[in-house]
Amino acid sequence: MASMTIRNIDDTLNQRLRVRAASHGRSMEDEARDILRSALAVSERPARNLAEAIRSRIVPTGGVALDLPARDLIREAPDFGP
Repeated sequence: MASMTIRNIDDTLNQRLRVRAASHGRSMEDEARDILRSALAVSERPARNLAEAIRSRIVPTGGVALDLPARDLIREAPDFGP
């Protein structure tokens, strides 16, 4: 197994880890290992494009009904000739 050293831990964070480890009845090292294991056990969501992200937020609410105006034919390009 690999080992890791973490330097420059804030005193407040160190104290919170010590208290949390004591409340769970284990060492600070074991508590830190458990925190890392829990944080990395959550699988990352696959990347989505913007349209899918917006759709996923709107669909559960029933969607949105928009009145779309009728489209006209494409107009003729202007003639800039002599």
